Amino acid sequence: MDLIKKIKKQIYPSKDYIFHEIKIDGNKVTFLYNEVLADSKSINEFILYRMTKLNTNKLKELENHLPNCNTKIINEQDIFSFLSNGYLIILYKKIYACELRINLDRGINQVKSELALYGPKDSFTETYNTNLGLIRKRLKTPFLKCIDKVIGTHTNTKIGIIYVDGIAKKDLVEHVKKKLDKIHIDGIIDSSYLRFSFEQKFYLFPTIMMSERPDKCCMALLEGKIVILVDTSPYALILPSFFFDYFHTTDDYYQKPSYTSFIRIIRFLAFLISIITPALYLSVTTRNYSLIPLDLLLVLKAGRTFVPFPAYIEALFMILCFEILKESDFRMSSTNGSAISILGGLILGDAAVAAGIVSPIMIIVIAISSIAGLIFPSIELNNALRSYKLLFLILSIFLGIYGILIGTFFLIFNICTMKTFGYKYLSIDKNEIKDSIIKINEKTKKRNTKLTNNVIRGKYQ
Repeated sequence: MDLIKKIKKQIYPSKDYIFHEIKIDGNKVTFLYNEVLADSKSINEFILYRMTKLNTNKLKELENHLPNCNTKIINEQDIFSFLSNGYLIILYKKIYACELRINLDRGINQVKSELALYGPKDSFTETYNTNLGLIRKRLKTPFLKCIDKVIGTHTNTKIGIIYVDGIAKKDLVEHVKKKLDKIHIDGIIDSSYLRFSFEQKFYLFPTIMMSERPDKCCMALLEGKIVILVDTSPYALILPSFFFDYFHTTDDYYQKPSYTSFIRIIRFLAFLISIITPALYLSVTTRNYSLIPLDLLLVLKAGRTFVPFPAYIEALFMILCFEILKESDFRMSSTNGSAISILGGLILGDAAVAAGIVSPIMIIVIAISSIAGLIFPSIELNNALRSYKLLFLILSIFLGIYGILIGTFFLIFNICTMKTFGYKYLSIDKNEIKDSIIKINEKTKKRNTKLTNNVIRGKYQ
C-alpha cells in the first residue's frame, strides 16, 4: 500500500515502530504500533487472537468485533497523533485506532512541594487523565467543565481548561481560551511553558499559581478561578492568582480561624523580614546611627571590629553563599543534601567567623532574612523576594534609611499597579477582606464578587 510506504518513509530510521501484516480469510490486514507506548502483550493476546477467527464478512464491520471499548475510525493525518498516545493502528480499507497504551505512570504519590499537616495527601502525576480524575473525584458535579486543546507542533501536548459552569465568569474562560489559541510553539514539556506565555515579563511577583495539590485546585475552582492541566506535567496552573493568595495554604481551611489568623500574620511578617532585614541592618550600622540605641549600636559595631571588608561587601557575600548552599541542597539527593547543609551551615559558617572574614551578627541577619523567605512554598515568590532583597540592599548602601523608604514605595506601587487577566493584583473584595490576613469565621460563606456573579456559597448551620 502507498500509505504504508509513506508511513515507513516518515518514521525512518526509528526502530520502535512495529509493522505486522497478517492474512485473514485471504484479506491482508496491517497492524502498526509503537512498542514503547503500546502494550504488546495485550495486542497479541486480545487483538490478534480475536482477529484470526474472523472472516471476510466480519472484517467489513471490524469495529464491532474488536475487543476494546475505545476503538475509533480515524483519518490518515491523525495516525501519528494516535500512535504517540499508545494506540494500535489497524489498516484495512478503513483506519482503526485501538487504545492499548502501556502504563508509564509513576502512580499517585504523596505531596512533596506543598506539605500540609491536615487534608488529603495525594498529588498530581504526569498523566492527564489521572489528574483530571483526581479533580472529578472531589467535584462530583456535571457543571465541572473541561475544554481540551492540543498545543505544540512536535509534542501535540494535551491541555485542559477546567472551570465550574455557573461560578466562573464566561469572560474569563474566553480570555484564557484566546490566550491559548495564540500560543504557537514547537513543544510544551511542562505547565511552566504556559505560565511564561501568560505572565507579564516585567512583573517580579507571580500572577499564576502552580500547584500539585488536587484539593487546592478544587478550592480554587469553587472560588470561580480556572485550572489548567497539562499532559506530562504534575503541576496545574491556577489563574488568576492575587497577592494574598500566596499567604494562604490548604491547612488554613482545615484548622480553626484563630490559629489560621495567627499563622497568616507570621507569614506576612516573614515577607517583610525577608526583604527589609539586611538593608535595615546595613543602614543603621553604616549611615543612620541615630535610629537605634547607643548600647545596641556599640554591640553591633564590636562584632565587626576585626572584619576587613565593608558591611555591604560582607552582606552580598553572605547572600551569595546562602543562595549557593540553597541551590546545592535543592539539586542533590536527600542524603547528600543534609550533608551539604551541615557542612555549609555549621562548619564553614563557624570557620568563617573564627577566621574574621564575616561577623556573627551578619550571619544571623542574613540567615533570618533567608529563612523567612522559605516559609512560602512558591518558588516564583521566593525569586521575587530575593530580587527585592537585593534592590533594598543596594538602595540602603547609597541612601541609607531613605533608600529603604524609596524601595518600600516602589514595592507598594508595583503591587498596586500589577494586573492578572484584567484583575488588579491587590484585588480585595469586601467578602475577601474577611479571608485575607485575618480569617473571620462566618455562617454564610461568600465568594469574591470580582471573580463570579454566584456570590453565595452556602451556610453552615
